[in-house]
Amino acid sequence: MAVKTASKPSKTTKKSVQAGKSKFSKETYIKWYKDMLLIRRFEEKTGQLYIQQKFGGFCHLYIGQEAIVVGTASACRPGDKHMTAYRDHGHPIALGTDPRILMAELYGRSTGCSKGKGGSMHFFDKDKNFMGGHGIVGAQIVMGAGVGFAEKYNGTDNVAFVSMGDGAVRQGALHETFNMAMIWKLPVIFIIENNNYAMGTSVERTTNVTDLSKIGLSYEMPSKIVDGMSPESVHEAIEEAADRARRGDGPTLLDIRTYRYKGHSMSDPQKYRSKDEVAEWMANDPIEHCLNVIQENKWMTKVQIEEIENWVKKEVQESVEFAENSPYPEAHELYEDVYTQTDYPYIKEY
Repeated sequence: MAVKTASKPSKTTKKSVQAGKSKFSKETYIKWYKDMLLIRRFEEKTGQLYIQQKFGGFCHLYIGQEAIVVGTASACRPGDKHMTAYRDHGHPIALGTDPRILMAELYGRSTGCSKGKGGSMHFFDKDKNFMGGHGIVGAQIVMGAGVGFAEKYNGTDNVAFVSMGDGAVRQGALHETFNMAMIWKLPVIFIIENNNYAMGTSVERTTNVTDLSKIGLSYEMPSKIVDGMSPESVHEAIEEAADRARRGDGPTLLDIRTYRYKGHSMSDPQKYRSKDEVAEWMANDPIEHCLNVIQENKWMTKVQIEEIENWVKKEVQESVEFAENSPYPEAHELYEDVYTQTDYPYIKEY
């Protein structure tokens, strides 16, 4: 099968944010760099541990897509709700979840964010308003609209952020959700983390409409393409969409163009794309971009940058130690946090 070439990475945004030209602060760039580096190193260690069979199940790494979650996190408010699919390791880290409980969840330990019951695909953190990674393709689209409905019903100005892959947009429920979201003007931002390939099939081979932002047009939903390798572009697009939602004007669809450097999952041989294509996208790496901006503006010394690198390394290592020293769930946990039969009379009749 011939390899389909993914859409080229954009470099226009990066040129406009060099020394002295960015509207974003020193503190923002440092946080973006620190958070993206932590996500990257956490994921790299996760891949190593998976190969070593420290834990099992499916495992989907977020390497390469970090700019989306840090740009979203910097543009949202504490009360906003977030949910995504099963490529969910980066989202809670960007929102401030302790990586120790995430690593423990990977290990299936009771100290994990889902008590060791969810594994890689089902991270949750109620305290950070991370409403979960979801293993059913496209399920979070519908649930996200429900969360947005609840926020509107309760009279808050919170926004629901719903992330999905470019493969998930093929689910029929998306269209039903978009229709209802526009009718009711729900405060939802639908984020397509468009990394070009779904599991392994390129966007070009699944649709003749390769501009996925056009999906929202038939519902008159404001939609746009965003450079997903640029935290600046993501932040600006999220901020604009969130302001619109908080005003009561309804949802927005963002086709955020990004790229995963690794396979769809740890079992993916990646035969559907070339090494040159991967290298071209990696040359536009968002972590290196933020580091370059920091260095060109002389916002941190070499020693300070090394301190961040050492802190990240320490965080990841302590996460592994925490997970490996944590206990497995006890047998009674099988019967907790699940649905059970109640004493309702109509249930007893059956």
